[in-house]
Amino acid sequence: MTTLEHNHFPQRGQPVEPGGQVDMQALLAQAQQMQEAVMAAQAEIAEAEVEGEAGGGLVKVTIKATGEVQSLQIDPKVVDPDDIETLQDLVVGAVNTAMSNAQQLAAEKLGPLAGGGGMPGLPF
Repeated sequence: MTTLEHNHFPQRGQPVEPGGQVDMQALLAQAQQMQEAVMAAQAEIAEAEVEGEAGGGLVKVTIKATGEVQSLQIDPKVVDPDDIETLQDLVVGAVNTAMSNAQQLAAEKLGPLAGGGGMPGLPF
């Protein structure tokens, strides 16, 4: 039994015609829609800003979702000339949190477009 025989029958308007033939025009239209959706999500991500903080908000970083640092705020309470290492750790922690938030945003925006394996309506 072939893969086509195992799959359910496609719905009307999907890129597989009765008999298992691929409707190339519908497939290309669907691919174009997916490409446009990905491009729109990428543009939205490029403009988005995310924040990260460390030390209970004593160090805050704002970055573009593309990774470009926009701002760094350091509360004067954490500036101790005798303990620069703590400040360095807090800055690194805030930047890493912001980067993680940017990656999460990208996954949320692009995940539904990139995941799921095949294209809807195709038997593979």
